[in-house]
Amino acid sequence: MSSYHIKLLAAITMLIDHIGVVFFPDVDWLRMVGRISFPLFVWLLVQGEAHTRDIGRYGLRLAVLGLVSQPIYQLTFRATELNILFELLVGLVCLRLVRHFPQLQLAIWLGGAGLSELLPMGYGSYGIALVALTAYFRPQALWWLAWVGFHLLWAWLAGPFQLLAIAVPLIFLLANGDRGPKARWFYAFYPGHLALLWLIRQGLAG
Repeated sequence: MSSYHIKLLAAITMLIDHIGVVFFPDVDWLRMVGRISFPLFVWLLVQGEAHTRDIGRYGLRLAVLGLVSQPIYQLTFRATELNILFELLVGLVCLRLVRHFPQLQLAIWLGGAGLSELLPMGYGSYGIALVALTAYFRPQALWWLAWVGFHLLWAWLAGPFQLLAIAVPLIFLLANGDRGPKARWFYAFYPGHLALLWLIRQGLAG
C-alpha cells in the first residue's frame, strides 16, 4: 500500500467514526471500526516526520489547520477539548526532539503525554503513547507484545473502542514506501467533513 492508500483508508474510517458520533452514538461498532483511523494518521505522521524536507512547514500546516478546524470541531461534537491535529502536532514535536536528543526520549514522551492531558486533547496520553509506539515499530515479537498489551490495558481502563487498533500494524506491514498520487484533499478533508456533518445535523434538526 502506498501512502495515498493509507491516507484514503484513514479518511474513510475517520468518517465512519464521526458519523457514529454525530448520528448513531449508541452504535458501538461504528466507533470501533472508525477508531482504526487514528493509528493510521499516526503512522503517516511518523513517516512524514522522517522524510519531510521542512519540519517547520509541516508543523505550521498542522497548527493552522488545527486552528481552522477547532470551532467546527467544537460545534460538530459539542466538545471543549482540542482536536486531533493539535495532538498530532505535539506528536510531531516529540518525534523531532527525540531525534535530536535521544538520551532524553523517555522524558520527552512523558512530557508530550502530560501536555496532551493538561490542555486537554481528544486522545490524551493514549495518542502520544501511540506516536511513541509507532515510532519504534519493528515487526518483532517484543514490539507486538508492547502494542497488544498497551491496547488491552487501555481497553480495561477506558473502554473497548480502540480494541480493533490492535490489528492496525498489519497495515503498517503492507506499506511499500511509495508516496502514490498527491493527496491535495487530505488536510482539507478534516475540517470539510466536520462542517458537512454539522450542516446535515442542523438540516435534520430543522
